[in-house]
Amino acid sequence: MKHLALATGLFAASTAMAADKPILTVYTYDSFVSDWGPGPAVETAFEETCGCDLQFVGAGDGAALLARLRLEGGRSPADVVLGLDTNLMAAATETGLFAPHGVQADLSLPIAWDDPLFLPFDWGYFAFVKNADLPAPSNFRALAESDLKIIIQDPRSSTPGLGLVMWVKAAYGDQAGEIWQALADNIVSVTPGWSEAYGLFLEGEADMVLSYTTSPAYHLIAESDASKAAAAFDEGHYMQVEVAAKLASSDQGALADEFMRFMLGDAFQSIIPTTNWMYPAKTPSTGLPDGFDTLITPAKSLLLSPEQAGALRDDAIAEWRNALAR
Repeated sequence: MKHLALATGLFAASTAMAADKPILTVYTYDSFVSDWGPGPAVETAFEETCGCDLQFVGAGDGAALLARLRLEGGRSPADVVLGLDTNLMAAATETGLFAPHGVQADLSLPIAWDDPLFLPFDWGYFAFVKNADLPAPSNFRALAESDLKIIIQDPRSSTPGLGLVMWVKAAYGDQAGEIWQALADNIVSVTPGWSEAYGLFLEGEADMVLSYTTSPAYHLIAESDASKAAAAFDEGHYMQVEVAAKLASSDQGALADEFMRFMLGDAFQSIIPTTNWMYPAKTPSTGLPDGFDTLITPAKSLLLSPEQAGALRDDAIAEWRNALAR
């Protein structure tokens, strides 16, 4: 009985200690918190330093994060959101839900960054991924003239999907609607998010899938498989910068600040290349993994400012929707 009482006491003590830990709730997209995503490793690394319980909450794809936060408003249980991008920043700012991050950092982005609310954690270029031996079109017009079948993501729920409509808009301007009409016959599936689309591609459902120039690195590094490649488009590739921000309504403000600073340290940034398969926002001291040097480098980089993207977003989505509805 003494042993039972001791065991019961130890269990109660450990439970109380766990209950005493502050909880930091971070909303993010589903692939980030998957078993193969960065979430598990980031959680372990941060909890080793913070004396807290880091809880990631998957909320669909990136664009769905903002929709959920809008719905919850100031009552949101989230302390930090991780997974918005430059195309959503203007709309996110308008909600008034976010507080300044206060972080000063020397970033490795190919663009200057000084936004007071949103802090980058990775970046990359959108691209169509294909089998390496498949002859690839060199631009959207050539793709539309081909018989190739593609899988894309819905711009209303997915940041890659939104990135694609912004890519077409940035490359073709007022002719974007015509490009979408020409591409309609090539599109065999539109998925809510990236994970579903890439899974269908790997199952052989299409010739190409909207993803990133860095996606082939996964196959090369994790699977020793060089059979995938990104198609280089001569009109340029649209850049995505993924960002995090802290909620003004958070009751764990100091802990949220600690996480934002941690996010740009080596412990976090070294996880990104081989779990999120993107370029880190701040290159870790160990550099990029072997294999990243084999990836295509776009000859031209396209990126609309957050303000431009915010102004064009609805029209760009309408052009996409109208073309696919015919």
